[in-house]
Amino acid sequence: MVETAFMASTTAMLFLINYYFPVGPLFRMFFPTPIALIFLRWGDRAAWKCVLVTILLLTLLMGPTRSIQFMIPHAFVGIFLGYAWKQGMPWSFTLTIGSLINSFGVFFQVALISVLVQENIWLYFIVQITQLVTNILQFLGIFDPPNLFFVQSFALFSIVCSNFFYQCLIHVGAWLVLDRLGTAIPAPPQWLQNLLDD
Repeated sequence: MVETAFMASTTAMLFLINYYFPVGPLFRMFFPTPIALIFLRWGDRAAWKCVLVTILLLTLLMGPTRSIQFMIPHAFVGIFLGYAWKQGMPWSFTLTIGSLINSFGVFFQVALISVLVQENIWLYFIVQITQLVTNILQFLGIFDPPNLFFVQSFALFSIVCSNFFYQCLIHVGAWLVLDRLGTAIPAPPQWLQNLLDD
């Protein structure tokens, strides 16, 4: 119970600090890790308690909107990774499913913020992506405007890719940290181990 409470407060503080003092992926890569650690050491019941306490802390400190933004996707990713690592599942599976959970979280947060501000945030995002795609095409010498299907496909692809790289950071960070805490997770693929050793 003490470790669960400590990990919940650690997770809440990481999220709080990163919100007010964003330092890139440095703190974000550890959002799901304490929850996964509790799952690995104490099981699913303790992990869900850790999630609940974290959400209550964030609700008190930042309000319900921010606590929901933490829960979806970071808390669910932590629960999933804890379960998958406890079962010894390979990185190829956990990276894929973790990326999909994170991508769903992005769409959920866009929908949530759109409802709260009563503006279509996805439309604003598509306008920005259209401008980016247009600039890339013009750089390549193609001056035809991109169609909407291509722009939306590019937007979806970029969201999934960015979440895949984010999951890679989470996995590498957890692999390096949790092993030192005496709770090893499945080893990364050999090519990644060779890359990290160099």
